[in-house]
Amino acid sequence: MKSQEKYAILSRVIFMKKEQIKGSAMLLFATLIWGSAFVAQSVGMDHLGPMSFQAVRSLLAVAAMAVLVFCADRDKARYFVQWKNKNLWKTGILCGLALFVAQSLQQMGLQYTEPGKAGFITAMYIVLVPVFGLFLGRRCGWQIWLSVALAVAGLYLLSCVGVARINLGDVMILVSAGAFAVQILLIDYLARELDGLRLNGIQFLVVMVLSSLAAALTETATWQGIIDCAVPLLFAGILSSGVAFSLQILGQQHLPPEPASLIMSLESVFAVLAGWVILGQTLRPIEALGCCLVFAGVILCQIKAK
Repeated sequence: MKSQEKYAILSRVIFMKKEQIKGSAMLLFATLIWGSAFVAQSVGMDHLGPMSFQAVRSLLAVAAMAVLVFCADRDKARYFVQWKNKNLWKTGILCGLALFVAQSLQQMGLQYTEPGKAGFITAMYIVLVPVFGLFLGRRCGWQIWLSVALAVAGLYLLSCVGVARINLGDVMILVSAGAFAVQILLIDYLARELDGLRLNGIQFLVVMVLSSLAAALTETATWQGIIDCAVPLLFAGILSSGVAFSLQILGQQHLPPEPASLIMSLESVFAVLAGWVILGQTLRPIEALGCCLVFAGVILCQIKAK
């Protein structure tokens, strides 16, 4: 092999590694925001129903994305033209439908089950993503399945020790985990070449419309309730929905869905750590061990097997 060909191959490998590191960093930061958002959501739900809270946070996300996209566009004259991409809207609507089902069932399921168990069941998308991928012709190496096993064991220690009862909320959140897995795979298969910021704005536009309809039929929201949870709404709307989900889309454009879902499973770890730091909750030794196992699974999935 000529030296020029070797140099070209080495350059491509280095570029791919840099892209993977960038994607991992984006997903890690998104997961940190999501984990902290559990605190905001737990406070905000004291003043608004689940669908009303979701509708308002989605409205804030759409507004934030419109501003962010305008600031990020270099060619301001083509701001509206680039929104006319049909593939962008098709993918955004599909992702928005999956995200609406996932978030709605998660919010409603929390009314019937313990938050710790809910976090564990939600994170089962790390198992469902590679399982669903098998039906799409995607195969995983042994280190992905070992990483999944470590992460599941860690999440169980983190969230579910001492919990044995299964109820309606658990089933709803398990279906929610399946919808999250579908959303992750849709982004991987359809959004590789699309504008991630615009795509996130469209998917939350779908969530906002459907959540508003559901809230109008089932709940009664008040302006006072919205004002009382303004800070949680701003955090969940702008940071969690706007910034973090944009980072998810952009990060997945540089990573396969299996390691991406494992990194996103750190949401439960960061939620426990946020409760420990912000709310002064106790971190038991068995929970600390669970955190370590999840971290080990995430690190292992980033290592290429020979």
